[in-house]
This record gives sequence, C-alpha cells and structure tokens, in this order.
Amino acid sequence: MDTLHLWNGGGTADTAKQWTEMHLAASREKVAELLAVEGTRTVENTLALYDKAQWHLRMAGSQTGVMFMVHPAAAVRDAAQELSQTVSAAGVELSLNQAVYRALEAVDASAEDEATRYYLERTLLGYRLAGVDRDEATREKVRALSERMTELSMSFSRTVQDDVRKISVDDPNQLLGLPADYLARHGIRENGVELKADAPVVLTTDPPEMSPVMSYAINPELRRRMYLAYNDRGYPANKQVLLDLLAAREEMAELLGFRSWADIATVDQMMGSAANMRKFLGEVEEAARETGENEFVELEAFVRARDPKALPLTLSDARFWEEQFRRANYDFDSQSVRPYFPYEQVEAGILATAGKLFRVRFERVSNAPVWDAAVKAFDVLDDDSSSAHKGETVGRIYLDMHPREGKSKWFSECSLVGGVLGAQVPEASLVCNFPQPKDNDPGLLQYSDVGTYFHEFGHLMHEVLGGRQRWAGQSGIATEGDFVEVPSQMLEEFFEDADLLRTFAKHYETGEPIPYETVTRMTKASAHGRALSTLAQVMYATYSMETHDRRAAELDLDVLLREGYDRFSRYEFVDGNRMYAAFTHLVGYTSNYYTYLYDKVMALEFFAEFAKDGKGDVLAGDTAMRYRRQVLEPGGSKPARELVQAFLGREVSMEALRGWIQKG
Repeated sequence: MDTLHLWNGGGTADTAKQWTEMHLAASREKVAELLAVEGTRTVENTLALYDKAQWHLRMAGSQTGVMFMVHPAAAVRDAAQELSQTVSAAGVELSLNQAVYRALEAVDASAEDEATRYYLERTLLGYRLAGVDRDEATREKVRALSERMTELSMSFSRTVQDDVRKISVDDPNQLLGLPADYLARHGIRENGVELKADAPVVLTTDPPEMSPVMSYAINPELRRRMYLAYNDRGYPANKQVLLDLLAAREEMAELLGFRSWADIATVDQMMGSAANMRKFLGEVEEAARETGENEFVELEAFVRARDPKALPLTLSDARFWEEQFRRANYDFDSQSVRPYFPYEQVEAGILATAGKLFRVRFERVSNAPVWDAAVKAFDVLDDDSSSAHKGETVGRIYLDMHPREGKSKWFSECSLVGGVLGAQVPEASLVCNFPQPKDNDPGLLQYSDVGTYFHEFGHLMHEVLGGRQRWAGQSGIATEGDFVEVPSQMLEEFFEDADLLRTFAKHYETGEPIPYETVTRMTKASAHGRALSTLAQVMYATYSMETHDRRAAELDLDVLLREGYDRFSRYEFVDGNRMYAAFTHLVGYTSNYYTYLYDKVMALEFFAEFAKDGKGDVLAGDTAMRYRRQVLEPGGSKPARELVQAFLGREVSMEALRGWIQKG
C-alpha cells in the first residue's frame, strides 16, 4: 500500500477505506504511546507523539476530503464522503480526550525554542475551545454536535458539487455576443449576422460555460436564466441543511460559553471577536461607499444613453454592462485579450513566474500516481543560490485544472501530505475549473481567470514553502485562519505588471506578446468598479457573519439575503436568487468570510514593498526572498501578527486598500 497517497491503491471504495483506517490506527497507536508514558512529561515523550498522531489524522482527513472533491469514480467519492465524517469524529474524540490534554498541559516547554512554545500554547488553547475541560455530559454533547455538523457540512457540499444545472437555448441568436470559440464549442455557426445550430444548444452552470454568458451575452433573458440557474444550485435541499447546520453551530457555541458561533469562530483568530469583525466591515464599507456610488452613477448614465430599456439594472445585468462600459470608456474589450491566454501557455507562465519569484524550479513527474489522467504532477526544487539546500526537492504539487463530471466546481488549493522537516516533503493540489484545451480549441482564458490562477498558486506556494517545520501541526498553511488569504491575494497583484505578463501572454496564433498599451488599458479598465466589487464582498461577509450571529430559529435566509443586497448593492435584486444554497464558504469559512477583505488589506501593503525595491524587475529584487523567508517559510510557527511586523516593520493600515479602491 502507498502510505502517502490514498488514490494510488486500486481506486476503489474498499482500498480507500483500508488506507484511511491505516492512518486512523497509526494515530491511535501514537496516542496510546503518549498516554503510556510514565514520569516527567517532556516535549519529546508527549508533544512529539501528539504531533505524529495529528499528522496521521490530517493525512486521513485531507485526502478523503480531496478525493470527495475530485475522484472520477462516484463510488470512491461516496466512500470518501463517509470516511471524511469518520476522520472528523476521530479528530473530535482526540480534541476531547482529557488524559491527552492533561499530559500536554504537564509539559514544561520553557527551555524550548519559540516555535515549540507557540505550538504547545496554541494546542492547549484549541483543546480548551473544544470543551475538553467540561464535564462528561457536556463533552458528550460536543461530540454529538460535532458529528452532526460534519454530516451536514458534507451533505451541503456534495449537493452543490453534484447539482449542475442545464439551460436549453432554442434560438441560437440568443448567444450573440459570445466569443467565437465558445460558439464553435457548442456547434453554432455564423451565417451573416445570424447564428445557426442544428439542435437546441444546452449550456451548463459549470464556470467555463456560465461565466462568458454573464459577461458577453447580449440577450438579457439568457443572462437572467443563467444567473438564476447558477444561483439556484443546491436549492431546495440545502436550505434546510444550512438552517440545521446554523442551529447546531449556535448550540455548540452556547454549550461552550459563547454568545454566538461568530464569537467562537473568531476568538483564536487575528480578528478576535464578532464585534471586531463588525467594526472592520463597517470601515471597509465606509472606504468604498462614496466611490461605489460614483461608479454606479457613471454606469447608469452610460446604460441610459445606450439602451434606456435596460434600466433599472439588475444583478443579472451587472457583468455585461460593466464589460460594455469598459469597452467604451477604456477602449478595452476583455474578449480581445483572451487569445493571449491559452491555458497551457498560462500554466507554463505561472510556473515560470513563481519559480523566479520564490527561487524554486518545477520539474514534471510523468510517472507520479494521480487520481485522473488529466492531473499533472510536478516536483518543486529549491533554486536559491544562497541556500545550503539548493537543488533539494522541497515539495510536490498536482494541477487538476479542468471540469469533469462529479468534480467540485470551485477553485481551491488543497493540502494532501503534510510536510515535516527532515522526514517528509509537503504535497498539495490545485482543484480548478478552467476551460480545457481540446483539438483545435486552445482553451482561452478570460483575464479574470488568469488572476484566479495567480491567486490559487499563491496558496500553493504557501503550502509548499511553509511545509518544512519541525512540527507537522505548524507546517504549510497553519497560520490563523484569517491570514491564509494574504499570500494568495498578494500574488494576484503581480498580474498587472506588463513586463511579467509579456513573458507568457503571447497570441496563440502569432506568438506576439501582449502589447504594453493593451495591458495599460486592461489594468485601467479592471480598476473601474473596484468599489462596487468591494461592497459586494462586504455583503457576502456580512451575510456570513449575520447567519452565525443571530438566533438560528429566527433566521429567514431569503429575507436576510435580500436585505444584504439592498444595503450594499445598487443593482436590483433578482427574485429567485437563492445563492446561499450553493455558497460553500458558509461551510468552510463559516462566519469568517471577512477573511478575504481583511487579508486584502495586508496583501496590498505587502505588494507595495515590492514596488520599493527599485530594481525594475518585481520578481528579481531582494524583497522576493525576504517575503519567502519572513512570510511563507515560517508556516504556522509564529503568530501572523509577527509575520506582518517582520515583513512590513509596522502594523497594517487601511490606506493601501483606500488607494486601491480609488485607483479607478
């Protein structure tokens, strides 16, 4: 049996169960060793065994979770869903084990290094937040509630994953405005000014099919149909699942002595409390409100001059008319840059960019075990000339980048194998849904897709470069949860550097690099609407917070959604929008969707440091290695505030965010 890779064992439900049980048994063995220790409790005879037990648990949990998202066999996905719940239950069991807690509490780490002391401190805090110090009856309720929440969360995610809606278009002329390659992919021919098809065209809500419709389709009825289909995924089943999940979280919070789930979810984060979250979201709203009003007034006036019948603008019109506004006011058509972004070229370009920035090298591993033939594996080698480890393999990455039946429809970075210094290199995957190149179709990406690719690759580099810690529990993306989006959002900012883009953004037919003037127009156009998009993020963050900060029994998910859009968006609400039923961040981030905005503030300040380098090439200066050393490589071995202080030399402020919003 391949002890590191669940999928490399025959690809059946039975082998998945055997592999998972192997790691669960290994975890139990380490716990038993820990509890059998007699005499003085030390880091080596207690914390080290606990860390190994947790490594095996995380292996089982992360890989069953990823296989649930990506495995091509439905039977394996079903087994992975069930196994994920089993692993979660084992994790809860360990978190409520009073004997383990007392053993860890007895360890004297005062003579240990700072990272070890921090690890022990965070571990003990986690135990207390789990309710380990409560009576047996309370701990039993916590155990039952945890299992219930895991079951509901997996059910919610599986429903979204499997619910691909379809739209049948009888008149192909409703697809006017869509890119030529999109039309060709769906068997549509151009006949003068009309479009022809031999049969009704069937579109799905998968991102490569949905996104172009919302941006380019001239027909407002088609856009509305696609918008409602996309925002109806998971409904009606997930409405009650979500309400049940929120009620269980509320009960858990109160059981552990907290006012609401939003408070318990933030107490060990950088944010600290739901009250601080509310204050922060108010500050972001204030920073974006005036500019957002001006942006919408400009857009509304533009639409009134072009097509008065299109008013009032609705949420299903937003992306189309923003695209038209950018074309007219910035002479930028986002379709015009797609030929510069064929998928394979973008992939190679991002690998080259990350390689130069982080001083690593990516080598394709053609014989690596993968779960689907479309998945690519690369070893990551240290390429830092000043490092004693130059040439060493520091990790492995997997790129699973295109849609297929049964696969998660999100864009995610996923840990697979936890790194341990001197013992095991980290392994991680990207799970995305970009257009897939086929025959004469190069799989052209929208420029926003390329930004998403940069974002997810930022997570991947954090996972790999932070994956060489003494303690598995501090390896990879193990910082506070509301710091994890900083490296990803920081890497997004490199997308606007013209010299960097021209290294890989080359016309797929002519090989011509994207012109500087085109990049200038693209970046100016993309800056417009930032305030409106920021307010939309505040809306999502507020919705996530309010669903977890109000009494679950009194919640009306639809009314709360409508209130949020009415407060933060100038676009008219589209009746039938039930996006909460497919908003999987409510499962993963729970109340803490504010993380994206909170981390944007830090990411912008981090990126500004690269501009100060003064060496022209944003990838080549001293800042890049300072960023790798001070932000990524520590993983979770230090509090996130210390990482920020080390890199910036100060606390963060809102100024960079305000400047970014107002840049348009």
